[in-house]
Amino acid sequence: MRILFPLGAALLVAGAVQAQEARRTYANPIDIDYRYNFEQVNQGISYRTGADPAIVTHKGRYYLFQTLADGYWSSSDLVHWTFVTPSRWPFNSIVAPAVWSDGTRILIQPSMTRAESILSTSDPDGGKLDFFVRRMPDLVDSVGEGHVPAPGEDKVPPGPWDPALFKDEDGKWYMYWGSSNVFPLYGIEIAFEDGKLVYKGKPRPMLALQPERHGWERFGQDHSGTLPDGTPIKPFMEGAWMTKAGGRYYLQYGAPGTEYNAYANGTYVSDKPLGPFEYAPWNPVAYKPGGFVQGAGHGSTFQDVSGNWWNTGTPWIGYNWTFERRIGMWPAKFWADGQMSVSTRFGDFPHYAPTTKVEDPESLFTGWMLLSYRKAAVASSTMGEFAADRVTDENPRTFWVAGANRPGETLTVDLGAAKTLRAVQVNFADYKSGRFGDAPDIYTEFALQSSLDGKRWRPLARTEPPRRDRPNAYFQLPVPVEARYVRYVHEHVGGSNLAISDLRVFGSAGGKAPAMPGGVAAKRDGDARNAHVAWKPVKGAVGYNVLWGVRPDRLTLAYQRWADQGPALELRALNTGVDYWVAVEAFDENGVSRRTRPVRIN
Repeated sequence: MRILFPLGAALLVAGAVQAQEARRTYANPIDIDYRYNFEQVNQGISYRTGADPAIVTHKGRYYLFQTLADGYWSSSDLVHWTFVTPSRWPFNSIVAPAVWSDGTRILIQPSMTRAESILSTSDPDGGKLDFFVRRMPDLVDSVGEGHVPAPGEDKVPPGPWDPALFKDEDGKWYMYWGSSNVFPLYGIEIAFEDGKLVYKGKPRPMLALQPERHGWERFGQDHSGTLPDGTPIKPFMEGAWMTKAGGRYYLQYGAPGTEYNAYANGTYVSDKPLGPFEYAPWNPVAYKPGGFVQGAGHGSTFQDVSGNWWNTGTPWIGYNWTFERRIGMWPAKFWADGQMSVSTRFGDFPHYAPTTKVEDPESLFTGWMLLSYRKAAVASSTMGEFAADRVTDENPRTFWVAGANRPGETLTVDLGAAKTLRAVQVNFADYKSGRFGDAPDIYTEFALQSSLDGKRWRPLARTEPPRRDRPNAYFQLPVPVEARYVRYVHEHVGGSNLAISDLRVFGSAGGKAPAMPGGVAAKRDGDARNAHVAWKPVKGAVGYNVLWGVRPDRLTLAYQRWADQGPALELRALNTGVDYWVAVEAFDENGVSRRTRPVRIN
């Protein structure tokens, strides 16, 4: 039977859909078909992972390369990504690649400890790759003059590992590299001559970690400096990336290590591509130790077609192996006075992907709040201790496992009352998957349903062709939906088990935003790298953002805390000899409170 709508109503619906389409959103971890990796295959473990993202803008499109992907991704809007299978790929795949677009072609250089190739493509969407340099020359093993000496060494380690390529405006090329808790990060001028890479001079040390002065460079959970068993460990520096902005050179690096929540990006700044470089007192620039997505280190910085800056990084999962990870993307900014900042405030909630120039990166936050935290959940079946309530704890290392991986299994979250839904993210986990990346059935299919009473259900969203794997599937709803219950209805996943770490629902509860926190106090302890921040709890708050920075009017760093963690934070990411200010805001399912007046950390 044909259903007729009044013309006015039809236009209103069409207009609402077009308005939503005009402002597309995304949520971290980004929604791509992460590949199965097998670092622990001898233990029979396989899992999806992504790390060390390098995104470049090339001829109006975006291309994403990462570790061990056997290809790369293409996008026109930074929201929808399509995997490209290349015509050729290194036999050892690619780890932490250097990627650069010179406007004509994209160069792709893998990390290497022996002579390998650099590839190029002038048709990245077609996947045709050619050899640009068939065989890299050996690095000059002695160190050239530099302002940072190699710690106890005068020889360059095998490499370049974790390389970065950079072409300056004068046409000169440079390479930066390093991944070690002993050696510094190096740089050298290079040239491409007759299909060969030529080193101009000797490698020069660029920078080294100083965890005794830079609190955020300490390894471990919240910069504890130790492994879980208490063993001290020296932090790692890796992931070089060079960006030129406002006439300044920003040599970026990841530290203190990809494990745990404290992985971050920092930068040194110079007016020359090979320095000398000066440590930026407002480091780290990209930092996300709290929330669902934790860790923001080792990535890339790029400018979109509208002139907005972005920074990418490698959030940590670490269930199957310590190097199980995903990819995050956050809006960035270069201030007129030279400061670089990356906005990770609500950095795993839905954000707009801009289509015009945006001056304030924080304005890209949609305001859609998390509705599912600690809410009740039930499942059609459960394997052992992997209960359904784990899908609302905002922890990617805990998950529900269905009794069987079969179509029709369901997982239902009760939001407690009717709410306005705007987006849903379904995050899958790998539990004893035992699958291989070239298996023919590695794809994800499921449906989402909503209900006001838990009895009558209606379609909410579903996966659509073409088939692909979606370990972190994100759905922006075309129009707001009123519902109390959200149900996942299973069809297919490629892993051996159906496992979901978190079913995250975003929107609004329709009430007033929470009150502003009071009583904010902040004090450094005897170790100036640490500070203790406390505030009075806000009734009904779901969580808080602790915001700090080197200026009271520029609080560029954020640490998200859940209300059930208590109204206090030990902040261990400060630089010695630098003054800081801190403020706190509360959030719940209705919105975000006013930010407190900045307080100096004494």
